Amino acid sequence: MSTSPMQRRSRNSLRAELPLILWLVVVWGALWGDWSVGNLVFGLILAVFVTRTLTLPPVRLSGRFNVLHFALFVVTFIWQVARASIHVFGVALMQGPKVHNAVLRVKLRQNNDLLMTAVGHTMALIPGSLVVEVDRGNGILYFHVLDVSTPEEAESFRESALNIEAAWIKIMGSKEDLAKLEASGGAGGADASGAVASPTTKMNKALDGRGEERP
Repeated sequence: MSTSPMQRRSRNSLRAELPLILWLVVVWGALWGDWSVGNLVFGLILAVFVTRTLTLPPVRLSGRFNVLHFALFVVTFIWQVARASIHVFGVALMQGPKVHNAVLRVKLRQNNDLLMTAVGHTMALIPGSLVVEVDRGNGILYFHVLDVSTPEEAESFRESALNIEAAWIKIMGSKEDLAKLEASGGAGGADASGAVASPTTKMNKALDGRGEERP
């Protein structure tokens, strides 16, 4: 008796999907605004049902989650949101519609679905930027960014996006992702591909007068 493509599809182990299940329970409680034991247990049942029975392609997880790096990330993220909120308020107050924006391309170190989603959503939650396109195959995110008018400001945003990626890799990236991060020397001082940006590279990434990247 032949098996269907649905039956042949690989599936993560329950242990590997545990962080995703716990995250879905947290989302369930937040959506309902109810953190009672009964509601969370019901959310847990739904999370297990969704992750174990739906036929969507499985999200490949590394099986690791670093609590210390996550706690550090939360504190840093809150600070970044507060700082960006003040910056956006100042831009709206002082520049208004005259502000220069840009669409920037950020090449990540990996193209893992979960990590790319985490980076994109994290950057979108920080005021001033929004994901407009995703190139999953090449691990590239395209952002619309507020108040960018010079190549230096563009590079600063790319570095911040790579810093966010580095944080998520340290939290739940695979051993291969961690090795790539160590090989690149972290996000600081690197271009979108993780290599040190040369003057020519920076010139090629310069912005024209319309706030768009040159090829």
